Amino acid sequence: MSDENSPPAAPAPRRVDPPLAADERTMLTSYLDRQRATVHLKCAGLASELSGAAPLPTSPLMTAGGLVSHLRWVEAFWFEVVMLNQADRAPYSLEDPDAEFRVGAELPLTGLLDDYAAQCARSREITARLELGASARRSRPQPTLRWVLLHMIEETARHNGHLDVLRELADGVTGQ
Repeated sequence: MSDENSPPAAPAPRRVDPPLAADERTMLTSYLDRQRATVHLKCAGLASELSGAAPLPTSPLMTAGGLVSHLRWVEAFWFEVVMLNQADRAPYSLEDPDAEFRVGAELPLTGLLDDYAAQCARSREITARLELGASARRSRPQPTLRWVLLHMIEETARHNGHLDVLRELADGVTGQ
């Protein structure tokens, strides 16, 4: 995890429209990368102290920082744990299944975004090495990489909608 003494955050990934015509892998990875870049766009300029705010009384764990943390660990889970059968290093557990949301609300947003970007880069590397039809090495039933990419598009897009609402409630900034 990055901290306050870390170098300044890397520039946010540029949001690029997916191509209108391309092979399946390019379409899937382009749509996912657009959603990943949108996470950074939704958080750009948000004061760190506001990233831990939970303005929805019925959702006390719903914070911008918590969502970025969650998305980071979702990337790690599906690409590293499920597809490669690597150890799960996430802060959550059976006893505390929402720990990544809690942790994310307390950490600086710039560090969370840097960690998310690094995790996305690892996920891209894994995706580049595997065929779309490759089956998970862990999990029953075994999803394919194609399914994981589609799921990650859906998951990230859904949480971008949450980030839209949280951002507007935090400082009035509305998204694109």
